[in-house]
Amino acid sequence: MCGIVGVVSHSSVNQLLYDALLLLQHRGQDAAGIATSHGSMFSMHKANGLVRDVFRTRNMRSLQGNSGIGHVRYPTAGSSSEEEAQPFYVNAPFGITLAHNGNLTNWEQLKTEMFKNDRRHINTDSDSEVLLNVLAHEIQEATSGYSLDPAALFKAVSVLHKRVRGAYAAVVQIAGFGLLAFRDPFGIRPLCIGVNDTDQGMEYVVASESVALEGLGFRFLRDVAPGEAIFIDIEGKFYSRQCAENPILTPCAFEFVYFARPDSVIDGASVYATRLKMGEYLAEKVAKQFSDGEIDVVMPIPDSSRPAAMQLALKLNLDYREGFIKNRYIGRTFLMPGQAIRQKSVRQKLNAIGSEFKGKTVLLVDDSIVRGTTSREIVQMAREAGAKRVIFASAAPPVIFPNVYGIDMPTRNELIAYDRTEEEICREITADALVYQDIDALKRSISDVNPALKNFEASCFDGIYVTGDVSRDYLDRIEFARNNPKPKIEDMARSQLNLNLAHVD
Repeated sequence: MCGIVGVVSHSSVNQLLYDALLLLQHRGQDAAGIATSHGSMFSMHKANGLVRDVFRTRNMRSLQGNSGIGHVRYPTAGSSSEEEAQPFYVNAPFGITLAHNGNLTNWEQLKTEMFKNDRRHINTDSDSEVLLNVLAHEIQEATSGYSLDPAALFKAVSVLHKRVRGAYAAVVQIAGFGLLAFRDPFGIRPLCIGVNDTDQGMEYVVASESVALEGLGFRFLRDVAPGEAIFIDIEGKFYSRQCAENPILTPCAFEFVYFARPDSVIDGASVYATRLKMGEYLAEKVAKQFSDGEIDVVMPIPDSSRPAAMQLALKLNLDYREGFIKNRYIGRTFLMPGQAIRQKSVRQKLNAIGSEFKGKTVLLVDDSIVRGTTSREIVQMAREAGAKRVIFASAAPPVIFPNVYGIDMPTRNELIAYDRTEEEICREITADALVYQDIDALKRSISDVNPALKNFEASCFDGIYVTGDVSRDYLDRIEFARNNPKPKIEDMARSQLNLNLAHVD
Protein backbone atom coordinates (compact mmCIF):
# COMPACT_ATOMS: atom_id res chain seq x y z
CA MET A 1 0.00 0.00 0.00
CA CYS A 2 1.28 3.44 -0.91
CA GLY A 3 0.19 7.05 -1.07
CA ILE A 4 0.55 9.18 -4.20
CA VAL A 5 -0.01 12.84 -5.03
CA GLY A 6 0.38 15.08 -8.07
CA VAL A 7 0.11 18.88 -8.13
CA VAL A 8 -0.17 21.46 -10.92
CA SER A 9 0.04 25.01 -9.60
CA HIS A 10 0.96 28.56 -10.60
CA SER A 11 3.68 28.75 -7.95
CA SER A 12 6.27 26.45 -6.42
CA VAL A 13 4.78 23.09 -5.44
CA ASN A 14 7.51 21.64 -3.21
CA GLN A 15 5.79 22.63 0.05
CA LEU A 16 2.39 21.47 -1.20
CA LEU A 17 3.83 18.06 -2.09
CA TYR A 18 5.61 17.75 1.25
CA ASP A 19 2.46 18.64 3.18
CA ALA A 20 0.38 16.21 1.11
CA LEU A 21 2.81 13.37 1.84
CA LEU A 22 2.58 14.12 5.57
CA LEU A 23 -1.19 13.74 5.25
CA LEU A 24 -0.69 10.43 3.43
CA GLN A 25 2.05 9.11 5.74
CA HIS A 26 -0.31 6.46 7.14
CA ARG A 27 -0.27 4.73 3.74
CA GLY A 28 3.45 3.97 3.86
CA GLN A 29 6.35 4.56 6.24
CA ASP A 30 9.15 2.78 4.40
CA ALA A 31 10.23 5.44 1.90
CA ALA A 32 9.25 8.82 0.49
CA GLY A 33 10.03 10.78 -2.65
CA ILE A 34 9.19 13.92 -4.62
CA ALA A 35 9.89 14.80 -8.25
CA THR A 36 9.16 18.30 -9.57
CA SER A 37 9.16 19.71 -13.08
CA HIS A 38 10.50 23.10 -14.17
CA GLY A 39 10.55 23.72 -17.88
CA SER A 40 11.86 20.55 -19.45
CA MET A 41 13.91 19.59 -16.37
CA PHE A 42 13.09 17.29 -13.45
CA SER A 43 14.36 17.58 -9.89
CA MET A 44 14.00 14.56 -7.64
CA HIS A 45 14.79 13.46 -4.12
CA LYS A 46 13.82 10.15 -2.54
CA ALA A 47 15.08 7.89 0.24
CA ASN A 48 14.04 5.34 2.83
CA GLY A 49 12.35 6.75 5.91
CA LEU A 50 9.47 8.92 7.03
CA VAL A 51 8.64 12.11 5.14
CA ARG A 52 9.98 14.32 7.92
CA ASP A 53 13.31 12.47 7.85
CA VAL A 54 13.76 12.16 4.10
CA PHE A 55 13.38 15.85 3.25
CA ARG A 56 15.68 18.49 4.67
CA THR A 57 15.80 22.19 3.81
CA ARG A 58 18.51 21.64 1.21
CA ASN A 59 16.40 18.95 -0.47
CA MET A 60 13.32 21.15 -0.56
CA ARG A 61 15.24 24.05 -2.09
CA SER A 62 16.40 21.81 -4.93
CA LEU A 63 12.82 20.75 -5.79
CA GLN A 64 11.92 23.66 -8.02
CA GLY A 65 8.91 23.92 -10.33
CA ASN A 66 5.18 24.53 -10.54
CA SER A 67 4.19 20.88 -10.94
CA GLY A 68 5.31 17.67 -9.29
CA ILE A 69 4.46 14.27 -7.90
CA GLY A 70 5.10 12.59 -4.57
CA HIS A 71 5.02 9.11 -3.07
CA VAL A 72 5.09 7.34 0.30
CA ARG A 73 5.75 3.62 0.23
CA TYR A 74 5.77 0.42 2.08
CA PRO A 75 6.96 -2.46 -0.09
CA THR A 76 4.63 -5.12 -1.48
CA ALA A 77 6.61 -6.35 -4.49
CA GLY A 78 10.37 -6.20 -4.76
CA SER A 79 12.34 -5.21 -1.68
CA SER A 80 12.66 -2.27 0.66
CA SER A 81 15.89 -1.06 -0.92
CA GLU A 82 16.34 2.65 -1.51
CA GLU A 83 16.67 1.99 -5.26
CA GLU A 84 12.98 1.07 -5.30
CA ALA A 85 11.81 4.25 -3.61
CA GLN A 86 9.55 6.29 -5.89
CA PRO A 87 9.05 8.25 -8.11
CA PHE A 88 10.75 6.38 -10.95
CA TYR A 89 12.20 8.10 -14.02
CA VAL A 90 12.85 7.27 -17.67
CA ASN A 91 14.39 9.70 -20.15
CA ALA A 92 12.46 8.58 -23.25
CA PRO A 93 10.16 9.53 -24.71
CA PHE A 94 10.20 13.17 -23.57
CA GLY A 95 11.25 12.35 -20.00
CA ILE A 96 8.73 10.79 -17.60
CA THR A 97 8.44 10.36 -13.82
CA LEU A 98 5.83 8.10 -12.21
CA ALA A 99 4.48 7.30 -8.75
CA HIS A 100 2.26 4.25 -8.34
CA ASN A 101 -0.05 2.78 -5.71
CA GLY A 102 -1.08 -0.84 -6.09
CA ASN A 103 0.44 -4.07 -7.35
CA LEU A 104 0.66 -5.56 -10.84
CA THR A 105 -0.15 -9.26 -10.95
CA ASN A 106 1.57 -9.82 -14.33
CA TRP A 107 4.65 -7.65 -13.77
CA GLU A 108 7.12 -10.48 -14.27
CA GLN A 109 5.63 -11.34 -17.65
CA LEU A 110 5.66 -7.65 -18.60
CA LYS A 111 9.28 -7.32 -17.50
CA THR A 112 10.23 -10.12 -19.90
CA GLU A 113 8.20 -8.52 -22.69
CA MET A 114 9.88 -5.19 -22.04
CA PHE A 115 13.30 -6.74 -22.57
CA LYS A 116 12.50 -9.01 -25.52
CA ASN A 117 10.00 -6.96 -27.49
CA ASP A 118 10.19 -3.34 -26.35
CA ARG A 119 13.97 -3.26 -25.80
CA ARG A 120 13.59 -1.63 -22.41
CA HIS A 121 15.72 -2.48 -19.40
CA ILE A 122 14.09 -2.76 -15.97
CA ASN A 123 16.70 -2.14 -13.28
CA THR A 124 14.80 -3.24 -10.15
CA ASP A 125 12.26 -5.82 -9.03
CA SER A 126 9.63 -3.11 -8.61
CA ASP A 127 6.39 -3.53 -10.52
CA SER A 128 6.13 0.27 -10.52
CA GLU A 129 9.20 0.55 -12.72
CA VAL A 130 7.57 -1.98 -15.05
CA LEU A 131 4.40 0.12 -15.16
CA LEU A 132 6.42 3.22 -16.01
CA ASN A 133 8.20 1.48 -18.87
CA VAL A 134 4.98 0.05 -20.30
CA LEU A 135 3.51 3.55 -20.27
CA ALA A 136 6.65 5.08 -21.79
CA HIS A 137 6.66 2.51 -24.58
CA GLU A 138 2.98 3.05 -25.38
CA ILE A 139 3.40 6.85 -25.39
CA GLN A 140 6.27 6.42 -27.82
CA GLU A 141 4.12 4.18 -30.03
CA ALA A 142 1.21 6.67 -29.94
CA THR A 143 3.26 9.74 -30.88
CA SER A 144 5.34 10.85 -33.80
CA GLY A 145 8.11 13.43 -33.81
CA TYR A 146 8.30 15.86 -30.93
CA SER A 147 4.59 16.53 -30.54
CA LEU A 148 2.35 15.18 -27.80
CA ASP A 149 -1.36 15.79 -27.30
CA PRO A 150 -3.98 14.46 -24.85
CA ALA A 151 -5.41 12.11 -27.51
CA ALA A 152 -2.06 10.35 -27.84
CA LEU A 153 -1.72 10.02 -24.06
CA PHE A 154 -5.21 8.57 -23.73
CA LYS A 155 -4.47 6.12 -26.53
CA ALA A 156 -1.33 5.02 -24.68
CA VAL A 157 -3.28 4.49 -21.45
CA SER A 158 -5.92 2.50 -23.36
CA VAL A 159 -3.26 0.08 -24.60
CA LEU A 160 -1.68 -0.02 -21.13
CA HIS A 161 -5.04 -1.15 -19.68
CA LYS A 162 -5.02 -4.07 -22.12
CA ARG A 163 -1.47 -5.12 -21.24
CA VAL A 164 -1.40 -4.59 -17.48
CA ARG A 165 -3.24 -6.65 -14.87
CA GLY A 166 -3.72 -5.89 -11.20
CA ALA A 167 -4.33 -2.77 -9.16
CA TYR A 168 -2.82 0.57 -10.08
CA ALA A 169 -3.44 4.23 -9.48
CA ALA A 170 -0.68 6.41 -10.89
CA VAL A 171 0.43 10.02 -11.23
CA VAL A 172 2.85 10.83 -14.04
CA GLN A 173 4.84 13.88 -15.12
CA ILE A 174 5.86 14.34 -18.75
CA ALA A 175 8.64 16.90 -19.13
CA GLY A 176 7.44 20.07 -20.80
CA PHE A 177 3.86 18.84 -21.21
CA GLY A 178 2.05 18.27 -17.91
CA LEU A 179 0.58 15.83 -15.40
CA LEU A 180 -1.14 12.54 -16.30
CA ALA A 181 -3.10 10.41 -13.82
CA PHE A 182 -4.99 7.16 -14.32
CA ARG A 183 -6.70 4.36 -12.42
CA ASP A 184 -7.08 0.66 -13.25
CA PRO A 185 -10.35 -0.53 -14.88
CA PHE A 186 -11.64 -1.88 -11.56
CA GLY A 187 -10.73 1.19 -9.50
CA ILE A 188 -9.23 -1.06 -6.83
CA ARG A 189 -6.94 1.62 -5.44
CA PRO A 190 -8.38 5.08 -4.69
CA LEU A 191 -7.60 8.29 -6.58
CA CYS A 192 -9.35 11.65 -6.41
CA ILE A 193 -9.07 15.19 -7.81
CA GLY A 194 -9.08 18.53 -6.00
CA VAL A 195 -9.17 22.07 -7.39
CA ASN A 196 -8.27 25.55 -6.21
CA ASP A 197 -9.43 28.67 -8.05
CA THR A 198 -6.77 31.40 -7.96
CA ASP A 199 -6.29 34.77 -9.65
CA GLN A 200 -3.87 33.10 -12.07
CA GLY A 201 -6.32 30.28 -12.88
CA MET A 202 -7.20 26.79 -11.67
CA GLU A 203 -4.76 24.66 -9.70
CA TYR A 204 -5.14 20.88 -9.37
CA VAL A 205 -4.20 18.13 -6.95
CA VAL A 206 -4.60 14.40 -7.61
CA ALA A 207 -4.13 12.18 -4.55
CA SER A 208 -4.87 8.78 -3.03
CA GLU A 209 -7.27 10.21 -0.43
CA SER A 210 -9.46 13.26 -0.13
CA VAL A 211 -7.85 14.17 3.20
CA ALA A 212 -4.72 15.21 1.28
CA LEU A 213 -6.73 17.63 -0.86
CA GLU A 214 -8.58 19.21 2.02
CA GLY A 215 -5.43 19.53 4.12
CA LEU A 216 -3.87 21.60 1.33
CA GLY A 217 -6.91 23.89 1.11
CA PHE A 218 -8.16 22.43 -2.17
CA ARG A 219 -11.80 21.67 -2.89
CA PHE A 220 -12.71 18.07 -3.59
CA LEU A 221 -13.88 17.80 -7.20
CA ARG A 222 -14.48 14.09 -7.76
CA ASP A 223 -12.91 10.66 -7.82
CA VAL A 224 -11.03 9.47 -10.86
CA ALA A 225 -13.31 6.85 -12.42
CA PRO A 226 -12.06 3.28 -12.91
CA GLY A 227 -10.25 3.08 -16.24
CA GLU A 228 -10.23 6.86 -16.61
CA ALA A 229 -7.19 8.98 -17.42
CA ILE A 230 -6.90 12.71 -16.79
CA PHE A 231 -4.30 15.12 -18.15
CA ILE A 232 -3.49 18.63 -16.97
CA ASP A 233 -1.14 20.49 -19.28
CA ILE A 234 1.44 23.05 -18.19
CA GLU A 235 -1.04 25.86 -18.86
CA GLY A 236 -3.56 24.32 -16.45
CA LYS A 237 -6.02 22.97 -19.03
CA PHE A 238 -7.86 19.87 -17.86
CA TYR A 239 -8.65 16.86 -20.11
CA SER A 240 -10.18 13.49 -19.28
CA ARG A 241 -11.26 10.32 -21.07
CA GLN A 242 -12.46 6.85 -20.26
CA CYS A 243 -9.67 4.58 -21.54
CA ALA A 244 -10.91 1.11 -20.54
CA GLU A 245 -13.40 -0.94 -22.51
CA ASN A 246 -15.46 -2.38 -19.65
CA PRO A 247 -14.68 -0.51 -16.41
CA ILE A 248 -16.37 -1.76 -13.25
CA LEU A 249 -15.96 0.18 -10.01
CA THR A 250 -14.72 -2.41 -7.51
CA PRO A 251 -12.92 -0.56 -4.69
CA CYS A 252 -10.84 -2.41 -2.11
CA ALA A 253 -12.91 -3.14 0.98
CA PHE A 254 -9.79 -3.14 3.16
CA GLU A 255 -9.32 0.57 2.46
CA PHE A 256 -12.49 1.19 4.46
CA VAL A 257 -11.64 -1.35 7.16
CA TYR A 258 -8.12 -0.24 7.94
CA PHE A 259 -5.90 1.68 5.56
CA ALA A 260 -7.66 4.93 4.75
CA ARG A 261 -7.90 7.75 7.24
CA PRO A 262 -11.40 8.04 8.76
CA ASP A 263 -11.72 11.64 7.56
CA SER A 264 -11.33 10.61 3.92
CA VAL A 265 -14.12 9.97 1.43
CA ILE A 266 -13.43 7.21 -1.09
CA ASP A 267 -15.68 6.76 -4.13
CA GLY A 268 -18.46 8.72 -2.47
CA ALA A 269 -18.38 6.82 0.84
CA SER A 270 -17.15 8.43 4.06
CA VAL A 271 -14.62 6.07 5.63
CA TYR A 272 -15.77 7.16 9.10
CA ALA A 273 -19.43 6.50 8.29
CA THR A 274 -18.63 3.02 6.92
CA ARG A 275 -16.77 2.16 10.14
CA LEU A 276 -19.74 3.27 12.20
CA LYS A 277 -21.88 0.94 10.10
CA MET A 278 -19.42 -1.89 10.69
CA GLY A 279 -19.96 -1.35 14.41
CA GLU A 280 -23.73 -1.51 14.00
CA TYR A 281 -23.67 -4.78 12.07
CA LEU A 282 -21.11 -6.26 14.46
CA ALA A 283 -23.37 -5.29 17.38
CA GLU A 284 -26.19 -7.37 15.88
CA LYS A 285 -23.95 -10.43 15.82
CA VAL A 286 -22.65 -9.83 19.34
CA ALA A 287 -26.23 -9.51 20.62
CA LYS A 288 -27.07 -12.94 19.20
CA GLN A 289 -24.12 -14.63 20.90
CA PHE A 290 -24.13 -13.00 24.34
CA SER A 291 -26.92 -12.36 26.81
CA ASP A 292 -27.68 -9.05 28.50
CA GLY A 293 -25.29 -8.28 31.33
CA GLU A 294 -22.66 -10.73 30.12
CA ILE A 295 -20.38 -7.97 28.81
CA ASP A 296 -19.33 -5.16 31.16
CA VAL A 297 -17.46 -2.82 28.86
CA VAL A 298 -16.48 -2.26 25.21
CA MET A 299 -12.95 -1.13 24.36
CA PRO A 300 -11.34 -0.30 21.00
CA ILE A 301 -7.86 -1.25 19.92
CA PRO A 302 -6.63 2.23 18.89
CA ASP A 303 -7.03 3.84 16.45
CA SER A 304 -8.86 2.58 13.37
CA SER A 305 -11.35 0.41 15.31
CA ARG A 306 -12.59 3.30 17.45
CA PRO A 307 -15.65 4.28 15.34
CA ALA A 308 -16.86 0.67 15.13
CA ALA A 309 -16.37 0.10 18.86
CA MET A 310 -18.19 3.32 19.79
CA GLN A 311 -21.17 2.47 17.59
CA LEU A 312 -21.28 -1.12 18.85
CA ALA A 313 -21.36 0.07 22.46
CA LEU A 314 -24.08 2.61 21.66
CA LYS A 315 -26.18 0.02 19.85
CA LEU A 316 -25.97 -2.48 22.73
CA ASN A 317 -26.24 0.17 25.49
CA LEU A 318 -22.90 -0.85 26.95
CA ASP A 319 -20.22 1.26 28.62
CA TYR A 320 -17.49 2.41 26.27
CA ARG A 321 -14.00 2.91 27.67
CA GLU A 322 -10.53 3.66 26.35
CA GLY A 323 -8.60 0.90 28.07
CA PHE A 324 -5.49 1.08 25.92
CA ILE A 325 -3.41 4.19 25.43
CA LYS A 326 -1.39 4.37 22.24
CA ASN A 327 2.16 5.60 21.90
CA ARG A 328 1.86 7.55 18.65
CA TYR A 329 5.59 7.49 17.99
CA ILE A 330 5.61 3.78 17.15
CA GLY A 331 4.78 2.76 13.57
CA ARG A 332 1.91 0.50 12.54
CA THR A 333 2.63 -3.11 13.52
CA PHE A 334 0.80 -4.35 10.43
CA LEU A 335 3.39 -2.63 8.26
CA MET A 336 6.43 -3.91 10.13
CA PRO A 337 8.50 -6.45 8.19
CA GLY A 338 8.90 -9.29 10.68
CA GLN A 339 6.95 -11.32 13.22
CA ALA A 340 9.42 -10.76 16.07
CA ILE A 341 9.55 -7.01 15.44
CA ARG A 342 5.73 -6.79 15.33
CA GLN A 343 5.38 -8.77 18.54
CA LYS A 344 7.88 -6.61 20.42
CA SER A 345 6.35 -3.38 19.16
CA VAL A 346 2.85 -4.14 20.46
CA ARG A 347 3.95 -3.64 24.07
CA GLN A 348 5.79 -0.48 23.11
CA LYS A 349 2.80 0.79 21.18
CA LEU A 350 -0.02 0.14 23.66
CA ASN A 351 -0.32 0.42 27.42
CA ALA A 352 -3.29 -0.80 29.43
CA ILE A 353 -5.08 1.24 32.10
CA GLY A 354 -5.49 -1.38 34.82
CA SER A 355 -8.49 0.20 36.56
CA GLU A 356 -10.59 -0.15 33.41
CA PHE A 357 -10.01 -3.91 33.19
CA LYS A 358 -9.94 -5.18 36.76
CA GLY A 359 -12.66 -7.74 37.43
CA LYS A 360 -14.57 -7.02 34.20
CA THR A 361 -15.68 -8.98 31.16
CA VAL A 362 -14.20 -6.89 28.38
CA LEU A 363 -15.22 -6.83 24.72
CA LEU A 364 -12.18 -5.73 22.71
CA VAL A 365 -12.93 -4.47 19.21
CA ASP A 366 -10.28 -4.38 16.50
CA ASP A 367 -10.62 -3.46 12.82
CA SER A 368 -9.32 -6.86 11.67
CA ILE A 369 -7.21 -9.85 12.60
CA VAL A 370 -4.49 -10.60 10.05
CA ARG A 371 -1.56 -12.55 11.50
CA GLY A 372 -2.93 -12.69 15.04
CA THR A 373 0.31 -11.58 16.68
CA THR A 374 -1.07 -8.23 17.81
CA SER A 375 -4.39 -9.76 18.91
CA ARG A 376 -2.68 -12.37 21.08
CA GLU A 377 -0.47 -9.79 22.78
CA ILE A 378 -3.42 -7.49 23.42
CA VAL A 379 -5.53 -10.27 24.96
CA GLN A 380 -2.65 -11.16 27.27
CA MET A 381 -2.21 -7.49 28.21
CA ALA A 382 -5.91 -7.30 29.10
CA ARG A 383 -5.60 -10.35 31.33
CA GLU A 384 -2.47 -8.99 33.01
CA ALA A 385 -4.41 -5.76 33.67
CA GLY A 386 -7.03 -7.77 35.59
CA ALA A 387 -9.77 -8.59 33.08
CA LYS A 388 -12.06 -11.42 34.25
CA ARG A 389 -12.92 -12.49 30.70
CA VAL A 390 -11.71 -11.22 27.32
CA ILE A 391 -13.99 -11.36 24.30
CA PHE A 392 -12.41 -10.32 21.01
CA ALA A 393 -14.42 -8.90 18.11
CA SER A 394 -13.24 -8.09 14.59
CA ALA A 395 -15.03 -5.43 12.53
CA ALA A 396 -13.86 -7.34 9.44
CA PRO A 397 -14.42 -10.97 8.42
CA PRO A 398 -11.64 -13.57 8.77
CA VAL A 399 -8.65 -12.79 6.54
CA ILE A 400 -8.25 -16.17 4.85
CA PHE A 401 -6.71 -15.48 1.47
CA PRO A 402 -3.65 -13.55 0.25
CA ASN A 403 -4.11 -10.07 -1.13
CA VAL A 404 -2.22 -9.52 -4.39
CA TYR A 405 -3.40 -5.99 -5.15
CA GLY A 406 -1.09 -3.97 -2.94
CA ILE A 407 -1.55 -5.14 0.65
CA ASP A 408 1.43 -6.82 2.26
CA MET A 409 -0.06 -10.17 3.31
CA PRO A 410 0.67 -12.56 0.45
CA THR A 411 1.49 -15.79 2.34
CA ARG A 412 -1.39 -18.02 3.39
CA ASN A 413 0.52 -19.57 6.28
CA GLU A 414 1.02 -16.08 7.77
CA LEU A 415 -2.73 -15.61 8.08
CA ILE A 416 -4.10 -16.86 11.37
CA ALA A 417 -7.52 -17.60 9.85
CA TYR A 418 -6.12 -19.72 7.02
CA ASP A 419 -7.18 -23.36 7.46
CA ARG A 420 -8.43 -22.72 10.99
CA THR A 421 -11.93 -22.63 12.47
CA GLU A 422 -13.07 -19.67 14.56
CA GLU A 423 -12.74 -21.83 17.67
CA GLU A 424 -9.12 -22.61 16.77
CA ILE A 425 -8.39 -18.93 16.10
CA CYS A 426 -9.93 -18.04 19.46
CA ARG A 427 -7.58 -20.48 21.18
CA GLU A 428 -4.61 -19.14 19.21
CA ILE A 429 -5.18 -15.58 20.38
CA THR A 430 -6.02 -16.90 23.90
CA ALA A 431 -9.41 -15.11 24.05
CA ASP A 432 -12.45 -16.48 25.90
CA ALA A 433 -14.66 -15.84 22.89
CA LEU A 434 -14.29 -14.48 19.35
CA VAL A 435 -16.75 -12.67 17.07
CA TYR A 436 -16.10 -11.95 13.40
CA GLN A 437 -18.01 -9.63 11.09
CA ASP A 438 -19.87 -11.39 8.26
CA ILE A 439 -18.64 -10.67 4.73
CA ASP A 440 -22.11 -9.56 3.58
CA ALA A 441 -22.36 -7.21 6.55
CA LEU A 442 -19.00 -5.66 5.70
CA LYS A 443 -20.08 -4.97 2.14
CA ARG A 444 -23.42 -3.55 3.33
CA SER A 445 -21.51 -1.25 5.71
CA ILE A 446 -20.00 0.46 2.67
CA SER A 447 -22.95 0.32 0.29
CA ASP A 448 -25.28 1.68 3.01
CA VAL A 449 -23.17 4.84 2.97
CA ASN A 450 -23.03 5.02 -0.83
CA PRO A 451 -25.66 2.81 -2.50
CA ALA A 452 -23.92 3.32 -5.86
CA LEU A 453 -21.13 1.04 -4.61
CA LYS A 454 -22.28 -2.49 -5.37
CA ASN A 455 -19.06 -4.39 -6.11
CA PHE A 456 -16.00 -4.71 -3.89
CA GLU A 457 -12.52 -6.16 -4.11
CA ALA A 458 -12.59 -8.35 -1.01
CA SER A 459 -10.29 -11.18 -2.06
CA CYS A 460 -8.59 -11.47 1.33
CA PHE A 461 -11.99 -12.36 2.78
CA ASP A 462 -13.76 -14.25 -0.01
CA GLY A 463 -10.95 -15.44 -2.29
CA ILE A 464 -12.48 -13.80 -5.38
CA TYR A 465 -9.80 -12.03 -7.44
CA VAL A 466 -11.58 -9.54 -9.67
CA THR A 467 -8.85 -9.29 -12.31
CA GLY A 468 -9.42 -12.93 -13.21
CA ASP A 469 -5.75 -13.85 -13.58
CA VAL A 470 -4.88 -15.09 -10.08
CA SER A 471 -4.60 -18.88 -9.87
CA ARG A 472 -3.39 -21.26 -7.16
CA ASP A 473 -0.11 -21.58 -9.08
CA TYR A 474 0.28 -17.80 -8.99
CA LEU A 475 -0.26 -17.74 -5.21
CA ASP A 476 2.23 -20.59 -4.78
CA ARG A 477 4.85 -18.68 -6.78
CA ILE A 478 4.57 -15.46 -4.81
CA GLU A 479 4.66 -17.38 -1.55
CA PHE A 480 7.81 -19.20 -2.65
CA ALA A 481 9.40 -15.88 -3.64
CA ARG A 482 8.46 -14.34 -0.29
CA ASN A 483 9.84 -17.29 1.67
CA ASN A 484 13.02 -17.44 -0.42
CA PRO A 485 14.02 -13.80 -0.98
CA LYS A 486 16.88 -12.89 -3.26
CA PRO A 487 19.97 -11.72 -1.34
CA LYS A 488 20.27 -7.94 -1.27
CA ILE A 489 23.16 -6.37 -3.14
CA GLU A 490 24.56 -4.89 0.05
CA ASP A 491 24.40 -8.31 1.77
CA MET A 492 26.18 -9.94 -1.17
CA ALA A 493 28.88 -7.28 -1.04
CA ARG A 494 29.31 -7.77 2.70
CA SER A 495 29.62 -11.54 2.25
CA GLN A 496 32.25 -11.06 -0.47
CA LEU A 497 34.18 -8.68 1.78
CA ASN A 498 34.16 -11.25 4.58
CA LEU A 499 35.46 -13.91 2.18
CA ASN A 500 38.23 -11.59 1.03
CA LEU A 501 39.22 -10.80 4.62
CA ALA A 502 39.21 -14.49 5.51
CA HIS A 503 41.50 -15.17 2.54
CA VAL A 504 43.90 -12.45 3.71
CA ASP A 505 44.00 -13.96 7.19
